[in-house]
Order: sequence, then C-alpha cells, then structure tokens
Amino acid sequence: MSEREIKNLEEIFEARIARDEKIEPKDWMPEKYRQTHIRQMSQHAHSEIIGMLPEGNWITRAPSLRRKAALLAKVQDEAGHGLYLYSACETLGISRDELYEQLHSGKAKYSSIFNYPTITWADMGAIGWLVDGAAIINQVPLCNTSYGPYARAMVRVCKEESFHQRQGYEIMLTLCRGTEEQKAMAQDALNRWWWPSLMMLGPTDDQSVHTEQSMKWKLKRKSNDELRQQFIDQTAPQADVLGITIPDPDLKWNEETGHYDFGEIDWDEFWQVVKGHGPCNKERMKARVDAWENGEWVRDAAMAHAEKNEKRKIAKAS
Repeated sequence: MSEREIKNLEEIFEARIARDEKIEPKDWMPEKYRQTHIRQMSQHAHSEIIGMLPEGNWITRAPSLRRKAALLAKVQDEAGHGLYLYSACETLGISRDELYEQLHSGKAKYSSIFNYPTITWADMGAIGWLVDGAAIINQVPLCNTSYGPYARAMVRVCKEESFHQRQGYEIMLTLCRGTEEQKAMAQDALNRWWWPSLMMLGPTDDQSVHTEQSMKWKLKRKSNDELRQQFIDQTAPQADVLGITIPDPDLKWNEETGHYDFGEIDWDEFWQVVKGHGPCNKERMKARVDAWENGEWVRDAAMAHAEKNEKRKIAKAS
C-alpha cells in the first residue's frame, strides 16, 4: 500500500472518529489505534481477573450466608467481565494465550489498587463502595468509546459494577449503624482505601503518556483529573451519610468552583506499586501464574475432549 493510500485511509478514519462512528474489527484502523486498544482493553481484563483475588480471600469468612452468597456472586461477575473483555480484545487480532503471557511476564499492567491487602471484612465494603465506585466513574464514558466491541462490552460491565458499588456501600452502612467497634472497622477501611482509590484513576494529566492520544481517538471521554474530581465530588457526601471521615484534612467544599478541594496524592507510592513494589504485587502474580500452571491439565483435557467430539462428528457424517 502506498503512502498516499495510507494517508487517505487515515483521513477517512479520523473523519469517522470525528463523527462519533464506531470502529469495528474488520474496519481499517491505524496500527497505533489497534495497539492502544489492546493495551487498555487487556489491562482492563487483567484487572478484573486479578481483582478477584483480594475479595475471594473473604468468601469463606463472610459473616453470614447472605454476605457469602453476595460476595461469591460478585467475584463470579468479575471473572465474567475479564473473559468478556478478553473476547473483545481478541477481535483486534491478539490471542488469549498472548494476553495471559503478557500478564504473567509483567509486560502488561493491571490496576494498582489490587496490590493492597484485604485485612478485615470492612474492606469488602470499602472496595465495593470506593474501588467499584471509581471504576464506574472511569468506565461509564467507555460505553461511548470509539471501538465498537469495547463500547458494547462496557454496557453490561457497568450495569453489574453499579450493583457491586451499591453492595459495598450497604456493607459500610450496616457497619456504621452497628457497634462502635464495627464503625471503627469501617473508618479503618476508609482510611486505608481512600488514597489508593484516587490513585487508581491514573496519574495526573500532565504525567499521563496516553491520555492525549486516547482523548483524540475518543477512547477516553474524560481525562484522569476530571474523573478523579468527579469521584471525589460524588463520594465525599456519601461519607457524610455514613458518619465516617475521609482521611484528608484538606478536603473541603469550594463554593467558587463548585467542587471539593483535596490534598496532595502520594504519587511516589503509586509509581512504586505500578512498578511491582506494592504490598501484594508478588503475591498476586504468584497466585495467577500458579493457577495457570496448575490448570494446564484441565485445558489439555478440554482440548482433547473437543477434538474427540469433532472426530466423532466427522465419522458420523461420513
């Protein structure tokens, strides 16, 4: 293909983006657009799968059968989200095995938030309320992202994440209406998860290497800083209802801007976690790699069974 032909295709592509048309798998797209989507969609899928680990840790220790069933359902939802997003990512010409290899080798990233430990039952409430709440803020705009399979996948994901957020807030509300010890657990969980939740929305716009291009291609509709401000504005009043205090002495409503002012985020901590030095980075990756290696016989058996059935079908047809 000549340079002129490529330039014409690029102009047609950019015009479609400008008209808010959806790009589909068989449509022509710049290679950088394809790679950008593989990076973001796979990171999202990996985050859903890794995100099962901190919560799965509490399924057997949930305080009631109702809580156990709800948490189990949530973890199953997250597994479904991961598989759903891997499938969407495969439409860009990358295999599932390649995606897993990138995760296990450390080449691909997942959300920094999942490298923190879940110490008490209140953490299940804080994760649902804060982590899933931040995820919804980030993901709802993705329902209108320019790549069709990703946008359609996000409609279902966001509906289920909304339920998870409500479930988490209800846990926090129950704790805050309980004994002083239970309310103290809720406060402790908020203290530990607040700042990592703000970090999970990504680095500041001036430090983000992908935001500008992602906004141009309408992969993202809002910048990291806009999403973070929206999350804080939404969440601060919810903490007031719970009767617990967000661990930020600089947090206050600004009448002039119509938003909450907030304190400085420890970005050194964020980058340490992203680079693999968080509290649970090694633990999370070991769990995933072990699961992959220990499950090899299951995959082999499934493939052998499928091949056997296929041979039977061919034999019957002949």
